[in-house]
This record gives sequence, C-alpha cells and structure tokens, in this order.
Amino acid sequence: MPAAKRLKEQLGFSALAVLTCLAIVPVLAIVGMLAWKGWPALTWEFLTQPPRKFLTQGGIFPAIVGTLGLTTGTILIALPLGIGTAIYLVEYAGKNIFTRVIRLAIINLAGVPSVVYGLFGLGLFVLTLKLGRSLAAGALTLGFLTLPIIISTAEEALLAVPDDYRHASLALGATKWQTIRRIVLPAALPSMITGAILGISRAAGETAPIMFTAAAIYIPSLPSSVRDQVMALPYHLYAVATEVPNVPDHMAFGAALVLLAIVSGMNLIAVAIRTRMRLKRMR
Repeated sequence: MPAAKRLKEQLGFSALAVLTCLAIVPVLAIVGMLAWKGWPALTWEFLTQPPRKFLTQGGIFPAIVGTLGLTTGTILIALPLGIGTAIYLVEYAGKNIFTRVIRLAIINLAGVPSVVYGLFGLGLFVLTLKLGRSLAAGALTLGFLTLPIIISTAEEALLAVPDDYRHASLALGATKWQTIRRIVLPAALPSMITGAILGISRAAGETAPIMFTAAAIYIPSLPSSVRDQVMALPYHLYAVATEVPNVPDHMAFGAALVLLAIVSGMNLIAVAIRTRMRLKRMR
C-alpha cells in the first residue's frame, strides 16, 4: 500500500478513535459524578427505609418499590401487545395502504414527547376511566409510551428472519401459525426481547407521564393495590431537586445512582437474555 494511502487510513482510524472517546467520556463523567456524590448515601437504611421529615431524612424504599411496580406493569401491558401487533403486521397483514398508515402512525407515536403521553394518560385513565392517580394508571400510560418502540423493534426482528425458514417449514406441511411459533419467533426472539427491555428501561426513567398519572411526592407507606398512588424514583428526583428545600445533596445523588443501577440492570438482563438465546440456537 502506498505511503499516502496508509497515512490517510491511519488518520481516518485516529479520527474514529477520537470520536469514540468523545462519545464515551461524557457517559463515564456522568456515572463517575453520580458514584462519587451518591455513594455515601447508599446505606442499608437509605435502601430499605421510607422517607422521613418530608424527604429530608430516611430512605427511598417506597420509591424503589413504586418504580419496580410501574416497570412490571409496563412489561405486562406493552410486551404482549407490542409483539402481537408486530406479528400481525409482518406475517398476516398485506402490503396495502392500511398497513402503511399503521406503520406511519407507529413511527410518529415513537417521537411524541413523553409529557403528551402524560396528558393522554391523565385524560383517559385518570379522569375518563376513573382509575385516579394510581399504579394502574401510571403503568398503562408507560405501556402506551413504550408500545411504539416495542412494535418497531419486534417488527425489525421478524423481518430479519430469512423467508427461506418460512418456505421450508410450509413445504414440510406446517401451518402458518406453527411456522411462526416454532420457527420464526425463536429466531427473532432475542432481538425482540432486547429491544423491548431497552424500551421499557427508558420508560422506567420517565418523569412527566407518572407525574400526571401515578406518582406522589411523599407517601411513606407501600401501595396495597394497583389503585393506590406510589412514589417513584424519577419523580422523587424531580421533587428533591426542585420542590423540597434542605434536602442533603448526597441523598439526591444517591437516589439518582439507584435509578441508574435499576436501568443498567435492565440493560444487562437484555444482553444476557439475547446471548443465552443465541447460544442455545447455535447448539
């Protein structure tokens, strides 16, 4: 290779390395700052006790439970509905104006600001369906917020499965549903679940939707049913940062670090599930 081309190649690699560092450094800086300022707050009392004296003392256990409850409800609502919609669009619906309109609507819904979903949840679930500000209303709102992401990722995963798999199964006498259930879904499931969990982990950090539908600033007790209001870490962070005076800084950063750990844990679960399923298919 001529020296001039080798030099250009090295400059190109160097530029890519610099851009990669520029993308990674801010992430590491955010995590490092949260760990440095929030680590002193991570005591057993902080993680297992309710707040006291209007959030200025005590812990964040009700907020952790509320966040996990909202996330679990979001999974139960959005995952089956999103995957079922994707299966219908890819495997059953024809390529016509109706399906094109549906896909366009899904893409547009994925870009709608979360505060709009919050107002939608307030109008439909809280006021119209009389659920009130509750765990159920918040989970339904977050489920609708996550639904376009899950449908899009599941649809892409199904489209990535080669048509040869479908044709071979049908040629051997399998029905269309047997082909989907035993051939197409196992091949697409790792990517579908990964995309779904990543979308749900994003919903776990949303503040605006639960502010209108589910979360309260200060509830020291745990919810006894899905009709109860809950504390949640995103709204708790908003409250201690803007609404509640005299909150120690380490408590706010500690809550942020716990929320980051929950979201990161969901992402790690998605990676582990994808890896395990792919290894199982290769055996």
